[in-house]
Amino acid sequence: MTSIEPNRQTATVVKTNSSRVQDGRLQKGPNDVPQAHGRWCVRRPGHGSPVPLTLGISLFYMGLIVLLPLTLAFAWSLRLESDSLWEIVISPRVLAAFKVSFGTACVAAAINAVCGLMTAWVLVRYDFPGRKLLDALVDLPFALPTAVAGITLAALHAKNGWIGALLDPFGLAVAYTPAGIVLALTFIGLPFVVRTVQPVLQAMDGEMEEASASLGADRWQTFRLVTLPGLTPALLTGFTMALARGLGEYGSVIFIAGNRPFVSEIVPLLIVTRLEQYDVVGATALAMLMLTVSFIFLLLINLLQSWMRRRRPIG
Repeated sequence: MTSIEPNRQTATVVKTNSSRVQDGRLQKGPNDVPQAHGRWCVRRPGHGSPVPLTLGISLFYMGLIVLLPLTLAFAWSLRLESDSLWEIVISPRVLAAFKVSFGTACVAAAINAVCGLMTAWVLVRYDFPGRKLLDALVDLPFALPTAVAGITLAALHAKNGWIGALLDPFGLAVAYTPAGIVLALTFIGLPFVVRTVQPVLQAMDGEMEEASASLGADRWQTFRLVTLPGLTPALLTGFTMALARGLGEYGSVIFIAGNRPFVSEIVPLLIVTRLEQYDVVGATALAMLMLTVSFIFLLLINLLQSWMRRRRPIG
C-alpha cells in the first residue's frame, strides 16, 4: 500500500496587496502597519497621511457652504444692542410664532414616525399589486414644489374644497388653522421616515421573529420586543430629519396656514416680513434665534439616539 507524503519542501506564497502568505504565515509587507497582538494590516490608500485630500475638500466645502453664511448671519445679528435683541426675543408675537412652529413641527414629525413606519413595513413585508407605484409615490414630496403642495392642500381643505366641504357641517376646519400647518408638514416629511426605516427593515433577519413566534409570542409582542428595538435608531433619525425639515418649511405652509398672528403665524414668515420692511438686522436676529433653538433641540434628540445605541446590547 503506497502512501502519499506531502511535499514539505514546497513553499506556498500568496501575495495580498503589500503583504504575503508564505508557508501558512502572514509575512510583513513594505506598506503594512503594526496592530495589536503582533498582527499586521495593509494601510489603505490615504489612510494615515497627515492631511488627506478628501479631508481638505470636505472642510473647504463645509466652510464655504455652511460655516461662512452662518458666521455672516451671526455677525449681522451682533449689530443689534442687547436690549433691542432681548425685546425681539420676548416679543409676544415672536414667542407665539415659535410656539406654533415648534409645536406643529413636533406633531407632524410624530405622525410621520408612526405612519412612516407602517408604510415602510407594508412596502417591505407585503407583496401586492401596485406596490412599486406606492413606493414611487413616497418620493413625490421630494420632487413636488412646496408651493404647489401648499396650494393644493389649501384648495382641498378650504370650506368650498372637496374635503373641507365634508368637514364644515361638523364645525371642523383644517385650512387656515394650525391643523393645516400640521397637514402640510406631514406631507413634506413623510419620505424622510420611510426612506430611513425601509433599508433597515430590508436588512433585518427574520429568524429572530420566527424564534419569538415559536416560543409563544404573539405578533404584537414580537414586534414590540424583537423588531422595534432594532428599528428605533433609524426611526429616531427619520423623526429628526422630518422635524428639521418642518422647522424651516415656508413654501407649503404660507398657503394653508392663514398666517394670522398669535394663531397660525410661523417664524419663517416673521423673518420674511421683517425683510420686506427692510429690517435686515432684525430678520437676521430672528434667524439666528431660530437656528440656535433648532440646533439645541436637534442636538438633544441626537444625544438621545446615541445613548440608545450604546445602551443596546451587541448581537
